[in-house]
Amino acid sequence: MATFSKTQIDRLGDRLRREPFSQDDLRLLDQYRRSFGAAYETVITTIRDRLQLEPTGRPAKSTSSIIEKLRRESIRLSQVQDIAGCRVIVADILAQDQTVAILRETFENIRIMDRRTNPSYGYRAVHVIVEAGGLNMEVQVRSSLQHLWAELSERLSDVVDSNIKYGGGDQKVRTHLAIMSRQVADLEEFETELESLRNELDPDEIRRVEHVREKMALMKGSIAETLRNQISSVEELKGQNK
Repeated sequence: MATFSKTQIDRLGDRLRREPFSQDDLRLLDQYRRSFGAAYETVITTIRDRLQLEPTGRPAKSTSSIIEKLRRESIRLSQVQDIAGCRVIVADILAQDQTVAILRETFENIRIMDRRTNPSYGYRAVHVIVEAGGLNMEVQVRSSLQHLWAELSERLSDVVDSNIKYGGGDQKVRTHLAIMSRQVADLEEFETELESLRNELDPDEIRRVEHVREKMALMKGSIAETLRNQISSVEELKGQNK
């Protein structure tokens, strides 16, 4: 597999931002994205073995998606951290924190991007940037509720307006997504606070906390069902538009 210098990669990215670019540049980009294959397999295998989880992902972002990202964001091609990536979905925010902690212990060179406290247009998750074979790969760690919200945003972007997940598109849709994101965030923040409090209580107080946790589980189930129903509705709309 071909190797690339940082200068060569960034100059290619500069050319791809402009129209027209050559077929040679497109072929070079394809070679670059395919060079992440070995790093991808290493990270995927490590996650399976160490965390006993089954990640989903892609060994290489499509050339069109890379070019769109370069034109949408002020970023150099060598700085794009999700050329290759995978996703891990866990039950809740507590499991999410545990998973991120294990990833931190498992891989030597990592960077953490916590998009829960500073969400991107409502999108909340933890992105762990792992270095493998000298290349960066993005591991998205989502709670089940964060994942359902992201799936709804993706579906709406596909059906209504592709700009929705980047903060554009219909205002009513964006407002709805923001409200749902806030509901998920409030519930997960309370879940974290409750777990922290639980560790400081005596047995009688813990029993009262468990009662609150049961009610919270019902609320989580209700929000999850709402998100699933909305995803199904958007899918039906997509089918009608074909």
